[in-house]
Amino acid sequence: MIVIRTYIAGLPDALVESARIDGAGDIRVFWQIIFPLCKPVLATVALFVAVGSWNSWFDTYLYNGGQKELHSLQYLLKMKLATTQTSANAAKTSAEALQSTTQTTPVTIRCAITVISTVPILVVYPFLQKYFVTGMAQSRK
Repeated sequence: MIVIRTYIAGLPDALVESARIDGAGDIRVFWQIIFPLCKPVLATVALFVAVGSWNSWFDTYLYNGGQKELHSLQYLLKMKLATTQTSANAAKTSAEALQSTTQTTPVTIRCAITVISTVPILVVYPFLQKYFVTGMAQSRK
């Protein structure tokens, strides 16, 4: 909200004044003048919210941990990493497991999780980049 408010406050007052002279009311000024100019800041906030939602595995853990059909990808990846680490810790204590080599280690799982969770954001970001850069530059004024 602060980013959006700062962006709107940075818009020239002459835009609103000229719309008022033409007879526009508050709603018309907002929907036809202010809102179309807010595309960059709205794309910036949308990107922040999307990345935050995409990376939130803890919300699923708290609210939907017992319901398998409602698990998010991040939650499933986190649980896979936890089970792999538990298996690796158990393998260190067992003499038989020490002799057998496994290809799936917690490090490889962590690397796979990083790639899987980063790719969708990297795919979406180029489409929002021009808005993101403009929105961040305008909100700092």
